[in-house]
Amino acid sequence: MMTEAAAATIGADALAGPRFAALPPLSLYVHVPWCLRKCPYCDFNSHEWRSSRHEGATAPSREAEDAYVAALIADVETALPSVWGRKVATIFIGGGTPSLFSAAAIERLLSALRARLPLLPDAEITLEANPGTFEREKFAGFYAAGVNRLSLGVQSFDDRCLRALGRVHDADEARRAIESALMIFGNVNLDLMFALPQQSVDDARRDVASALSFAPPHLSFYHLTLEPNTLFHRHPPPLPDDETAADIEDAVLSMLADASYEHYETSAHAKPGFACRHNVNYWRFGDYLGVGAGAHSKLSFPDRVVRQLRYKQPAQYVEQVSRGSPIQEETRVGRRDLPFEFMLNALRLTGGVPASLFAERTGLPLAVAAKPIAEATRRGLLEPDPSTLKPTPLGRRFLNDLQTLFLP
Repeated sequence: MMTEAAAATIGADALAGPRFAALPPLSLYVHVPWCLRKCPYCDFNSHEWRSSRHEGATAPSREAEDAYVAALIADVETALPSVWGRKVATIFIGGGTPSLFSAAAIERLLSALRARLPLLPDAEITLEANPGTFEREKFAGFYAAGVNRLSLGVQSFDDRCLRALGRVHDADEARRAIESALMIFGNVNLDLMFALPQQSVDDARRDVASALSFAPPHLSFYHLTLEPNTLFHRHPPPLPDDETAADIEDAVLSMLADASYEHYETSAHAKPGFACRHNVNYWRFGDYLGVGAGAHSKLSFPDRVVRQLRYKQPAQYVEQVSRGSPIQEETRVGRRDLPFEFMLNALRLTGGVPASLFAERTGLPLAVAAKPIAEATRRGLLEPDPSTLKPTPLGRRFLNDLQTLFLP
């Protein structure tokens, strides 16, 4: 691994900006911004469908679906010059609650994407779903449309916790949705949370045991945090204290490890061969084109990396797409910021990444990060192996401290 002193021998031209020998893999993210109800902990760009002009509706009308799907397709067409000729390895349809849409709408969307983008033959296509929107026929329709991976937002199997989280489903609905999803898709992720309001260690163990009883290929366990601009942030619920929360996390991780799930990313656990390829591309600082209201993109070009943000409000987004200008903000990621952005993602992977990936994905020599790498290694947060960039167990526990070292 290049030392800080060696960085001084690199000419200014080499450090002036990124230069890519080959562009990173490309993914596509599609955002569907509506939910049946806004959860009090959620800071995503999501909007209650009931708050729209279709008062009382529990799913988008055919007219509204058609208008939004048409906008998504037009957005992709507008973006084609920025990704021309690049193969798409994964598609992730997230939200919001994409399973509010009909199977016919998802089929129209995926057919249009295949006609405009060169998808890899084995492309992973994920759709997020809420157990409260479960209909077996609809889920089968999603699979027939080409969705080959389903991510179910279960969050808990405890009805008390589900009520505290403001979820629209109960534990029985979650179980029925999981059973059908596994039969239809096979490749299923269950999203769950821990350190929930008034949750005990035993409560958390029961949640993990319930999830493991289905033997899903993938499990995501997230620590509940109070994000700004959420109801929970303004009116905090009674959460476990720090010591109890740490005990809960240890219990969750221990049970998943005992069940032979690989803890491959901070919040992600998978059976062999079932890591989420879309998310792994994010963590390895790959590229992604994001379409839909409020969607983010990160795109590399031979001499630069840019980030984009689409208009957030659904009606405004649809209007801006019709004008051919869906992008609200586009910024170039500066050379000083690239090391931090790379490490912010790559160090979430428990197995780390090859040190050579830094230059491949940032277009910069690793020497530009020599000083924080040396400091992280000295503190015991980063493994000393020069061939990898891998957090130690201490670094994984204090990940924010490790990542902060790379701030410009």
